[in-house]
Amino acid sequence: MSAPIRSRRRLGAVVISTSLLASGLAVAIAAAPAQAASSDVVVTEVYGGGGNSGAPYTNDFVELTNNSSAPVDVSGWSIQYASASGSSWQVTKLTGSIAPGTAYLVQEGGGANGQPMPAPNATGTIPMSATAGKIALVTNQTALACGATCHADPAVKDYVGYGAANDSETAPAPGLSNTTSAARTDPGKDTDNNGADFAAGNPSPGTLTGGPAEPPVDAKIHDIQGAAHRSPLEGKKVTGVTGVVTAKSSNGFWFQDPQPDDDPATSEGLFVFTSSAPTVSVGNAVTAEGSVAEFRPGGSGGTTNLTTTELTNAKITVTGTAAVPAPTIVGPGGRVPPSTVIEDDAAGDVEKTATAFDPDSDGLDFWESLEGMWLGINQPEVTGPTSSFRELSVVPAGSGVRTVRGGILLQKSDSNPERVLLDDVLTAIPDAKTGDKLAGPDSDTVTGVLDYSFGNFKFLPTTTPTVIDGGVERETTKASSPVQLSVATFNVENLDPSDGDAKFDGLAQAVVHNLASPDILGLEEVQDNDGAVNSGTTAADKTLGMLAAAIVKAGGPQYTWKQIDPVNNAEGGEPGGNIRVAFLYRTDKPVKFVDTPGGGSTVATTIVTDRAGRPHLSSSPGRIDPANPAWAATRVPLAGEFKWHGQTVFVVVNHFSSKGGDDPLWGRFQPPVQVTAEKRHQQAAVVRGFVDQILAKDKGANIVVLGDLNDFDWSQTADILVGSGTTALIDLPRTLPLKERYSYVFEGNSQILDQILISQNLRPASAYDVVHMNAEFPDQISDHDPQVVKLIPLPSWVR
Repeated sequence: MSAPIRSRRRLGAVVISTSLLASGLAVAIAAAPAQAASSDVVVTEVYGGGGNSGAPYTNDFVELTNNSSAPVDVSGWSIQYASASGSSWQVTKLTGSIAPGTAYLVQEGGGANGQPMPAPNATGTIPMSATAGKIALVTNQTALACGATCHADPAVKDYVGYGAANDSETAPAPGLSNTTSAARTDPGKDTDNNGADFAAGNPSPGTLTGGPAEPPVDAKIHDIQGAAHRSPLEGKKVTGVTGVVTAKSSNGFWFQDPQPDDDPATSEGLFVFTSSAPTVSVGNAVTAEGSVAEFRPGGSGGTTNLTTTELTNAKITVTGTAAVPAPTIVGPGGRVPPSTVIEDDAAGDVEKTATAFDPDSDGLDFWESLEGMWLGINQPEVTGPTSSFRELSVVPAGSGVRTVRGGILLQKSDSNPERVLLDDVLTAIPDAKTGDKLAGPDSDTVTGVLDYSFGNFKFLPTTTPTVIDGGVERETTKASSPVQLSVATFNVENLDPSDGDAKFDGLAQAVVHNLASPDILGLEEVQDNDGAVNSGTTAADKTLGMLAAAIVKAGGPQYTWKQIDPVNNAEGGEPGGNIRVAFLYRTDKPVKFVDTPGGGSTVATTIVTDRAGRPHLSSSPGRIDPANPAWAATRVPLAGEFKWHGQTVFVVVNHFSSKGGDDPLWGRFQPPVQVTAEKRHQQAAVVRGFVDQILAKDKGANIVVLGDLNDFDWSQTADILVGSGTTALIDLPRTLPLKERYSYVFEGNSQILDQILISQNLRPASAYDVVHMNAEFPDQISDHDPQVVKLIPLPSWVR
C-alpha cells in the first residue's frame, strides 16, 4: 500500500504556445531579486519523492505559475536545485512561455514507482531529495555561483527551501516525504516566506491548488467512502473520523467504524497512510483528522488501475481500546459476490462513465463496497496456485463454473467476479494448489482487510492461513497404440541451458511420464544457447540437445529436432533470448521427417505438388510467410512435413503474440480493451491461409495446427483458424466438456491458451487430452499444461 496521488485542483487556462513568441504576445520580464516578492512567475509546488517506494508519481517535479495579466517568456530561464546544505547547483533549462494563471510543469529525475506524470512543459534529470532541498527559479541558464545561500541573488526570480534546508525565504517550507509535496496555499500570493506560503500535501503536478482554506468536514468512514469508486469528499479535510484499528502495514493502518450505516454499498473501513510505521495498535479506538485522497497504485498496469480511498497527512488520537468488529462474511451466510459480471454499465473510464454503482450485480462495485473493511471467508477455495508474487486466488463456496479439478473457468460471458487474490502484505501466504481449501488458525474462517493493487482487489490476511489439501495430483496420459500417431504441444517457458539440470530433468520427466513420450512434440519458448545474454547468438542446438539428452536420462526414447534460427532479437520475448518454436520427434517410431532443404529465417515455405498433384512443403522445416507484418516482434510459425506409415502429415507449431498490454479484468477501463487481439487475428489469418493452400491441393490432407495461441477457445482468433464449411479445422479444446477446457491458470482463472486443431480427415481417430501437470501447482516446471492428440492418419480418399 502506498500514498495517495492527488487532491482536487483548480485548473487554469491553456498554456500559451511558444509560437506566440514571434507575434510579440509573450512578454519578457526582467529579473527581480527574490526578496522583492514576485508579481508574476512563482514556484507553486515542489516534489522530490518521485519514483521512490510508495510514491504516487514516477518523477520529481517543480511547478510554476504566472500571476501577472500577460504571458511571460521563460526561454533562457532555468530551474536550479541544490541539496539542503549544498552549494553546487544543477540546472534544468526552460523554454516557451507561461500564460496568465496557468501551471507550467518541470519534470525532473525519477524511478520505477508511481503513475506516469502529466505531459511536462520542460524536462530535466535532477534527482531531488524527497525530504529537504533548495529550488531556485533563475532568469538565466548559468549555474548559480552564490554558494549555499542564494535566495537574494539578483538572478533568482523565486526561491523555495524545504525541510532542513539551510537557506530559504524567511523560513523553510515543511519537510516532505515520498508521498507529499510542498504547495502554495494560495498560488496567487507570494509573501517571501516559504514557511508561511507553503504546506505539505498530496502531489498534484500540472494543476494549481490553493485559495481560501475550506473548513474541515465532520465525517464518518462511510461518508468518506461513499457509494462510488471515488470518495465524495476527495480533496477535503475531514475531522472526527472514528473507528477501531483492524490491521497495520509498514506505512499505515486500517480502521473500521463499529457503528455502520444501513447502506451495504458504503464501506466502513479506511486506510490511513502514515508513510512510516504507524504507532497505533490493533484494537485501539481512534479519532482521526486529515485529507481525503484517492491513490492510484503504480506498478504493472499503472494508470489502468482503480484508485483506493485513503486518509493522508492525518492526526490520530487514541481514545482507548475496543473489540475489533466481527468480520463481514463474504460468501454463503454473508455478502455473496455477483456470479458473472465484473462491470456492465461503463463505457471506458469507470470513474467517469459508469451510470450506476451496483454492488449486487457488478463485481467491481461489490468489492469496492468492501474496500478497507475487515472481512472473513469461510474455507476459501483455491482456484489457482500460489504465484511467485505470493498471490493466491480464492473464491467463496458456491462459486462457479468450476473445473473438474476445483478451478474456476473463464468464459466469454463470465470473468468470475467471485475471485479475490490473497496477498502477503501483512503475513506470509502459503504454497497451495488448485482444489485446496484454506482455514484460519482458530476456525474455518480466514480474516483480513480488503485492498487493491496491480489491477486486482487483494484480500490481506493478518495470520497465515492453513492449507487443507484438496487431493489434486498431476495427470498422466495413456500411451498411444502402435497405429496411433501422438502429437503434443508444450510451452517450456523460456528454456535455455542456464536453467540448469533441474529444469531440463523436470521437463524430461513430463515428456516421458506425463505425456507418454509422444511421437511429435511441438515446443514453444525455446531460447538460444546462451539464453537472455544479448550476445548475437541465435543457435539453439545446445538447448534442444540438452532436452533430448535429459529425456533419454529419464528413461525415454531418443528424440531429434528440427527448427530454424530466427533473426537476432526479432521475435519478441526476453531480449537476447531469441525465443522460437521447434519440433522434437522420435527416432524409434515409424514417424519420419521429410527433410526438404531451402528453409531459412526469412524464407517462406510454400505449397508445391508432385507429379500426382499431392501437396508438399517447398522447404521442411519451413517458416510461414516470415516477411508478413503480422509477425513483427512475434515468433514465426514453423511448418514440418512428416510421414507416418506412408501417410503425409503436415504439422504447424505456433506461438502467437501475448496479451501483455491488454486492460486488466479488474481495471479502471471497462469493458477491458484487448489491444493485442488484432495482432493475433492477423496471425491466425496468415496460418489459416497457409492451411487453405494445402487443402486447395488435397481436401483430405492430414493437418495439425498447434501451439500457444495466447487466446481462448471461444475467441475470434480461434474462429479465424477454424474457418468454415468442409475445410473447417476441428478445434479440439471445443470438443471437451466445458469443465475440462483449460491449459493455463492466470490470477485464478482457468482458461485455454494452448490449442490443437486438426483437419477433418483426422477426426474419426482423434483422442485428445490436456494433461494437467503444471498450471494448477505452485512448483511448476512451466506455467502451461501440455496437451496431446492421438491420431490415425488416413489416405486422403478415406473420409
